[in-house]
Amino acid sequence: MSLTNEEIAKYLEGLDKEAKALKTEALKLSWHMRGGLAYDQAMMLSDSERKIISKMIEENYEITKKTNLPHF
Repeated sequence: MSLTNEEIAKYLEGLDKEAKALKTEALKLSWHMRGGLAYDQAMMLSDSERKIISKMIEENYEITKKTNLPHF
């Protein structure tokens, strides 16, 4: 299969966006876990593991909001 330079550039842009999104998600998970999950460990998680942890964080955030407990 042969691609044009434009198609290759578009493909690489997509990969770059995916990589940035993964790094952002890993950093957010690490921050929310307050040291319980290091950035390098977050980068090693599978997509499903990251989604599960993200859902748990969101659920805990919602509980914190409903109970008026302080959130950092």
